[in-house]
Amino acid sequence: MIELGVIAVTFALIFVGELPDKSAIAALVLGTRFPWRWAFTGIAAAFLAHVVIAVAAGSLLTLLPHRAVEGVVAVLFVIGAVLIWREGLEDEEEMEAEEEAEIPELPDTAGFWKIASLGFGVIFVAEWGDLTQILTANLAAKYHDPLSVGIGATLGLWAVGLLAILGGRSLIRVLPMRWITRVAAAVMVVLSVYSLLNAVGVIGG
Repeated sequence: MIELGVIAVTFALIFVGELPDKSAIAALVLGTRFPWRWAFTGIAAAFLAHVVIAVAAGSLLTLLPHRAVEGVVAVLFVIGAVLIWREGLEDEEEMEAEEEAEIPELPDTAGFWKIASLGFGVIFVAEWGDLTQILTANLAAKYHDPLSVGIGATLGLWAVGLLAILGGRSLIRVLPMRWITRVAAAVMVVLSVYSLLNAVGVIGG
């Protein structure tokens, strides 16, 4: 059964976690070089593939005893909080350097499949071991609801990809990125504490 609350929480955390990420910058660059619909098709497919992998990994964690799962989840939330805090501290020069990162050139005559494949390849490689991949697996383990977590994570990643492509660099300049990531880090710390209390039996079953 699909849980709207789980979808909403997952969407919010993944959306904020992906905003300052290198994949968002890559999507921005791809959207400025190629037809955005073609580029986004590949980007969206890559995000979906990573969500499936992350949800599957999170589902495997649920095979552990309940308290062990909560302990692992608590640790991963702390790691996520540290990573997103660090990403939010990234300065303008570093973001410009990332934006200039090499993306293979394609001829002007390149068609849909070549551009979509490029988008897929760039994002698929960039997302391995990423904060949002770890967070998605963590949420899947915590909520025992892979479908709802998968939907929320996919929509969150797609939303960031579209904003990066359509909004461009102006989006990054307008959003108070440091404060957004700090709030997200604080939320993850709270979730970590809650999971830790579950793990030691203070609350929950």
